[in-house]
Amino acid sequence: MSTDPLLELLRRKARFTHQELADLLSLDKEAVAKRVASWEKDGTILGYHAVIDPESAGDTAVSAFIEVKVTPERGGGFDRLAMRIARFDQVVSCYLASGGYDLMVVVEGNDLRDVASFVSEKLSSLEGVLSTATHFRLKTYKENGFLFERDTSPERLAVAP
Repeated sequence: MSTDPLLELLRRKARFTHQELADLLSLDKEAVAKRVASWEKDGTILGYHAVIDPESAGDTAVSAFIEVKVTPERGGGFDRLAMRIARFDQVVSCYLASGGYDLMVVVEGNDLRDVASFVSEKLSSLEGVLSTATHFRLKTYKENGFLFERDTSPERLAVAP
């Protein structure tokens, strides 16, 4: 969570107008616009995107989460190889992670073969990549703070003694 209330509002809903943000935070519209422009210029805000329900949109793309073990480079650690992986068009996200693997890479492809081809031909063949484990996304329940609900009636969990 951001410590700046303006950034937090933008993270939750990027479509707020500057006036709406100013009203919510009791700020001047021009001050909000100036801060947002400054954050866009200095790279604090990297971009904006919509969270799309692929099922509703008819999107048949396949997503996979790939655990990657790598050999850290002397003097560079994981950064150089992680950035090389992140630059592939198929890669949606790339994170340094703790635990049994080093990088978590999220990829998208047209079908299972696309993802398999990316892993075998591009990712696994990179010098420094020791191993990969691919997990395919089957269904999305929540993404970037948005629930993917079809039924709007709240479900109550049974209370057991």
